[in-house]
Amino acid sequence: MQSNDIFALGLGLTAPWKLVEQQLDTTKSPHRLDLRIAADRGSLYPCPECGKSCKAHDFKEMTWRHLNFFQHHCYITAPVPRTNCPEHGIKRIVVPWASEVSHFTLLFEQVAMTMLREMPVAVAARHMEVTDKRLWRVVFHYVGKAMARLDLRNLKALALDETKSRRRHKYVTIFIDLDRRERPVVFATPGKGRDTLQRFTQFLQEHGGNPDNVLEVVSDMSGAFISSIKTHFKNSELTVDWFHVVQLFTKAVEEVRRAEAKEIAMPKTTRWVVLKNADGDLTNRQFDALVELAALDFHTATAWRVKEALRWIRKAPTEQGAKWRLSNFLNYARELIGQEPILAPVRKAINTVEKHRQAIVARWRSDHSNARLEGLNSLFQAAKARARGYRKDLSFITIIYLIGAPIQDLLVST
Repeated sequence: MQSNDIFALGLGLTAPWKLVEQQLDTTKSPHRLDLRIAADRGSLYPCPECGKSCKAHDFKEMTWRHLNFFQHHCYITAPVPRTNCPEHGIKRIVVPWASEVSHFTLLFEQVAMTMLREMPVAVAARHMEVTDKRLWRVVFHYVGKAMARLDLRNLKALALDETKSRRRHKYVTIFIDLDRRERPVVFATPGKGRDTLQRFTQFLQEHGGNPDNVLEVVSDMSGAFISSIKTHFKNSELTVDWFHVVQLFTKAVEEVRRAEAKEIAMPKTTRWVVLKNADGDLTNRQFDALVELAALDFHTATAWRVKEALRWIRKAPTEQGAKWRLSNFLNYARELIGQEPILAPVRKAINTVEKHRQAIVARWRSDHSNARLEGLNSLFQAAKARARGYRKDLSFITIIYLIGAPIQDLLVST
């Protein structure tokens, strides 16, 4: 087999295209391998609209970056024709080894998209020795095309939560299909208020879904989320995930600790020990700190006791048992904290739970939770940290889709 045949096989060339020339330039650094592809004079080419074989109207010389040949940069050059179709007129064809969106070959883009699921765009660009701006154009194109093909006709249960995108309280809200086992992200949008639900509803309808078919929505206790869920998904049952209940009281305990630490010296390790469970993996110092907090009647210890009582509710075996335990918890917590001003954050958390108790108890009827979304959020934040942040929400959302959306076949032509 001759070298031209080897290159043609590696490039996957089909008639009428063939490799006509190869040249290695070792005077450049890195070395450059140029491959020239052409078709015989008088060849027919498929119309890009209907596929009918047509004569060439004219040609334009074009060059694409290909995967490296060993350590050499490889470029493909070819005269690309415009066909003269009797039905669709004069149009530029799309060559089989490249798309119309970039000056990279399909194989180069495929390797790039695989790398970008594992590393930041800037790092992948350095490895592939191209600019990150050029790679971003490829990512935006293929992820956008793949998301446009998403089919949401069977969406019946969803969860939503916000994740921080940039500094100064900038967020992105993420929606997942709870019935998808892998890559459940179906939508992400800037912000974290009512508008995010409206944008998702529009996206759902554009992709074959019906808001009336959504039977369950798992969310936190955000008033903006809940009111919008009731507006857009009228047939759904709202479930407040237990994670957010615990998170609510954990934040309240931390607020009490900070306020109390300004007034009185507290035991060492208090900051971390009040975030743990009583039967968790405590060090001796942390256990001693808990004992001291309780013995000296710190307000932080009172707030922590309220948080710990939540675990009693979570262990309820039935929905009826959960209702009974939740009612007793609320009475116990209010009696325990009294009217102490410094315990106001805990009082606020209690009132929030009281307001959403029906949605909280719905957790015992549901097979779904926000645990998967919280796990995905950690992956998205890790990707953002590796990239040292994103200046635009669109970039972060695109990476979220690349990691968590069901868009494996990114280079499928549309």
